[in-house]
Amino acid sequence: MALTPQSLVNKSLELVSPPSTYARLDELIHDPDSAIDDISKVINTDPALTTRLLKIVNSPFYGFPSQINTISRAITVIGTRELTNLVLATSVVNAFTGIPKTLIEMNTFWRHSLACAICAKLLAEAAGHKQSEQYLIAGLLHNIGSLVLYQQRVLGFDHTEAGEALIQAWRLPESLGFVARHHHTPVASGYAPEVCIVHVADVMVSSVPFGHSGDQHVPPLDPVAWERLGLQPEIIPALLRKVAIQLDHLAANLL
Repeated sequence: MALTPQSLVNKSLELVSPPSTYARLDELIHDPDSAIDDISKVINTDPALTTRLLKIVNSPFYGFPSQINTISRAITVIGTRELTNLVLATSVVNAFTGIPKTLIEMNTFWRHSLACAICAKLLAEAAGHKQSEQYLIAGLLHNIGSLVLYQQRVLGFDHTEAGEALIQAWRLPESLGFVARHHHTPVASGYAPEVCIVHVADVMVSSVPFGHSGDQHVPPLDPVAWERLGLQPEIIPALLRKVAIQLDHLAANLL
């Protein structure tokens, strides 16, 4: 029987747990009867997650002037959706273990992914997109399929299809799988805004580079995707300097 992205992911799920805490929080966010205390209780059941989230929220990545000591306060300050996305980011980074360094150096992989995430968020803000935090997660997960391939020792399988299949199996938002599938081929997505932003971010952070995803070449830029952002090239140097600063802060607390 031919190997498919779905069958590969089904094998991977035996080794990689889906981000169950994120799924529970996502349910609560969409429940009109839920409150901040309900969300805090779910997070507080995992002390390691709670500690890491508070470290990130209190880091220079956010730069708040006063100390934030509780999850409830963190929700009030950065919002439920952004904190939930941080839960997802933390869960995903911790999900993949045991991949030999001969195949991929995980810190290098995640530095690239975090740089793409930060760059995508900054590009979305510059282009005037609301709820820019969703682009952070789309950028973080754009190459997640590569880890499925490395974990299963399979070579030559398309990481974009594997990434989409994994995101679907984890029951994450459909838009994240769409970006994972098309971030190298925005034309196939009809130049969807989220795909264009992550595509450009991936090219930008690969050219510096900030880590790498296992493949050290710079992917080709689709000029139409750049044009769809409506931005001037002059913003790129300053934006990449911001990426470098924020990446150091976020990586120090997340990796």
